[in-house]
Amino acid sequence: MAQTLVSKQDKKIIKDALWDQNPITFQVLGICSALAVTVQLKTALVMCAALTFVVSMSNVIISLLRNLIPSKIRIIVELSVISSLVILADQFLKAYMYDVSKQLSVFVGLIITNCIVMGRAEAYAMANPPFKSFLDGLGNGLGYSAVLILVAIGREILGSGTLLGYHLVPQFMYDHGYVNCGVMVLAPGAFFLLGIIIWIQRALSGYKEDH
Repeated sequence: MAQTLVSKQDKKIIKDALWDQNPITFQVLGICSALAVTVQLKTALVMCAALTFVVSMSNVIISLLRNLIPSKIRIIVELSVISSLVILADQFLKAYMYDVSKQLSVFVGLIITNCIVMGRAEAYAMANPPFKSFLDGLGNGLGYSAVLILVAIGREILGSGTLLGYHLVPQFMYDHGYVNCGVMVLAPGAFFLLGIIIWIQRALSGYKEDH
């Protein structure tokens, strides 16, 4: 029987990043994005795609270069690779999705400072081969994306009554006194939803903090 392209160990790399070691719910990294870009689902999706691209490709490039990078300048090299990929993503958005790029403002550029991207390059890509590093980056990008998308769905529906611009709350509810939850369009709304998601994830996984 032909060997599968992705082994159980490779699948575990993605599964851990999606659930057991999720960068947001478990490691509590990259949560600034949950405040800034999740008022609408559309901007959250674009941000998720940009970060997943950057973390996946930076992992691959750092892994390919890991045996050539002097240890004393490895952080500088990692930052150079990451910033180059962020610039590519930012220029692509400005060229093909200008309106969304304007809404995201500086936050695509700030992927350079995202702890998830730098952390995976330093902790994983510097010690593992390219394919595994790619899977690790992809898994962490998808894990980050899953949480941001859930937060964005909750904020847009509760805060604006819409999803991807389509009205979900019927007009008759507004006619009978329904009011959108204003706090959901503010930063605290993201914190509330993020806290609930982290609580649910940790309850389901049985995770407990070490004391």
